[in-house]
Amino acid sequence: MVAPPRLDRVDVATAVDRYLATVRVESVRGILSPATARSYERDVRELARLVGEDRVLDDVSGEDVDDALVRYQATPDQRYSDPGRKGAAGRSVATVNRFRQSVSRFFAHAARQCWVQADPMQWAAPPARSRDRLRVERTALSASAAGALLQASAADVARATPAAPAGAGSRAPRADQALALRDRLVVALLLVLGPRVSELARADVADFTREPEETRWRIVGKGGSIRTVALSPPLAAALEDYLRDLRPQLAARRQDDPDARRALLLTWRGRRIDTQAVRALLARAVERMPATYRRPATPHALRHTTATLLVAEGWDVKVVAELLGHRSIATTGVYLDRIEGELAAAIRSHPLSADLAVPTDLGAEAAQPGDITDQPDSSASAATDAWLP
Repeated sequence: MVAPPRLDRVDVATAVDRYLATVRVESVRGILSPATARSYERDVRELARLVGEDRVLDDVSGEDVDDALVRYQATPDQRYSDPGRKGAAGRSVATVNRFRQSVSRFFAHAARQCWVQADPMQWAAPPARSRDRLRVERTALSASAAGALLQASAADVARATPAAPAGAGSRAPRADQALALRDRLVVALLLVLGPRVSELARADVADFTREPEETRWRIVGKGGSIRTVALSPPLAAALEDYLRDLRPQLAARRQDDPDARRALLLTWRGRRIDTQAVRALLARAVERMPATYRRPATPHALRHTTATLLVAEGWDVKVVAELLGHRSIATTGVYLDRIEGELAAAIRSHPLSADLAVPTDLGAEAAQPGDITDQPDSSASAATDAWLP
């Protein structure tokens, strides 16, 4: 009979250092993304400060964890220079729950390493539910708005082309419109294929197989998982335009940078683009949308848009989950936002709708089934159809 492992009574600081060493190894191996590893390190370091670095980890109880969570929520978020920018003092429930998940992962590791006799999270209070309203900038765009965003990106390319005549109503070119080919490609990839912003930022030119018949993108996702998606002809053409006309100019500015030579998307200075730059260029693209469709949007909102519009078009949820890199269709279900008009369209297409037709002898002015007065603008929404694979 094997004897149980002996308890290692380490202090909190030592346990945190050992755990973060494991996190760094998982990040190098591709199990965790660099952003996730940084989040774990930030949260666990904060936990050590709240419970006391000199305490023995096994002495930390569920009540201590609850106290740390309360104090964490009451303090301003140090990631923002203006703590009041989010409209309320302290941290949001969603941020606290993310912190709680990091702490839970740390204590689960500690239990496996026998730093604690039992995981104290099982005696901590359950996580709070967020009652805040859904953030608009993270919800899906309608098909019309998505089409308008693509059209705005294409218009930027036309304005940036020297041979393009300046119309009476066209605005003067912006200083950043030399990157219009790149920005159009980014917006199109985010809208049509729905990659994570981190997946897009770390994409390399070698990840794309460019053949005359088909262009494919080998996406390295969370945990090192690999998925391959095909690009539609318009999307492949946008990629070729960028690789042929713009990327060589950007890459020439940092010829001695090996990472820049590999990277697909480059900044004006020739460096690999980062996630903040992707969010910034998307914000600029949104500003150039027609005012009727314009609202704040993030790359994650475009990921929601991809899932929602494809399911609304009749794509199988399993296929959409594979496109987004989800291991479970339950995760994909979270990404399916309700878009105004979809419920009405589903009711109009119900197989029993025709049986509700009003007899013609009741009057010529009787309402017919399927009549609507608020049809969405199809000219903008049709712009997304041609980009689909």
